[in-house]
Amino acid sequence: MASGEGRRHHHNLVPLAVLISRELRSEKMEKPSVRYGYAAQSRKGEDYFLMKTDCQRVPGNSSSTFSVFGIFDGHNGKAAAIFTREHLLNHVLGAIPRGLGQEEWLQALPRALVAGFVKTDKEFQSRGTGLCLFMLSFFGPFIYMNVASVGDSRCILDAQGGAVSILTVDHRLEENVEERERVTASGGEVGRLSIFGGAEIGPLRCWPGGLCLSRSIGDMDVGEFIVPIPYVKQVKLSNAGGRLIIASDGIWDALSSEMAAKSCRGLPGELAARQVVKEALRTRGLKDDTTCIVVDIIPPDNSVPPSPPPKKHNKLISLIFRKRSPDSSNKIAKKLSTLGIVEELFEEGSAMLAERLGNDLPVGQSTSGLFTCAVCQADLAPSEGISVHAGSIFSTSSKPWQGPFLCADCRNKKDAMEGKRPSGVRVV
Repeated sequence: MASGEGRRHHHNLVPLAVLISRELRSEKMEKPSVRYGYAAQSRKGEDYFLMKTDCQRVPGNSSSTFSVFGIFDGHNGKAAAIFTREHLLNHVLGAIPRGLGQEEWLQALPRALVAGFVKTDKEFQSRGTGLCLFMLSFFGPFIYMNVASVGDSRCILDAQGGAVSILTVDHRLEENVEERERVTASGGEVGRLSIFGGAEIGPLRCWPGGLCLSRSIGDMDVGEFIVPIPYVKQVKLSNAGGRLIIASDGIWDALSSEMAAKSCRGLPGELAARQVVKEALRTRGLKDDTTCIVVDIIPPDNSVPPSPPPKKHNKLISLIFRKRSPDSSNKIAKKLSTLGIVEELFEEGSAMLAERLGNDLPVGQSTSGLFTCAVCQADLAPSEGISVHAGSIFSTSSKPWQGPFLCADCRNKKDAMEGKRPSGVRVV
């Protein structure tokens, strides 16, 4: 870590009374309610989860409350799943400048999610996990959902009227052409397991290591081109509310998104989660850890009748459930937006850290915080900060002295993830 590690930057501190007063003046007190349940069946003991409904964007102000739900699906042990459950949320929130209003906070969250995932992976420094984090946040009468994911867990939205959409992207090499191309361009090899006689079996894997996923937290031993940079989607749900089903791959290897949603409609959250797990076990048996969280988002005025399904509903459903690339998921979200179900605010899945951090300062951060590492949040002396764009072709207008900045340690990690230098850990 750079020599400035001991110095901490406190952004621009704003008195708590001022923040609360600002919230009360400018934001409505109404907010949706969240009811949830979970269920799990363990085979390997590597699935962990997080359910936290009392987070506050402004400490002491209940009107700024938001909720966080996460699934952490480990492999090669449970250490990284546990570490991530304990540290990831704090790392994400620590990357958001203090004193922001609601809209600024939401704008800063996608960048903070990227920084939090990378910092967690960097700190773990050992073997571990493919996982997903899902963050749900809501304010006033509108419901904002922020979902960040790596690995092959999944989050789906079952909206009023029966329209189902997937809010994550699968990072299995078998199903993601873009990720296969990225891994090979960064120095990895993609292929199936070879057996005696030269026959190839099983799913596509990344070598060295044989991992089926292209993104995860903790898999440093298989090459740092297996990156922790998450796919992030931010949407605003309509006032009709909806249901989230968040589950590990033990569910999705057995059930389609439509099957999972349909199997538990009409049931309260706890029973719904149990029913999804039961249906997955009935279909495939207990071949993997199987974990499910169901979150019902109920608008403040639950007397608002749900919008009737469109006449071409069957055609829409067929579009939603066919196999698709990240690009087609964007088209689906726009289709749902025309129905008044969701409004897509942000979507980005690039694995390039310079693209995800942008070429400006984080929202709400003044020039007094110019030399703060955008990933680990360590304070840097002017001579220590390295632009995230140094040596990058991300933008022709970027200059190596323009922010955001990284400490030397985080810059080395960025280079390793992009295949610019060999990983520090080699697998023979």
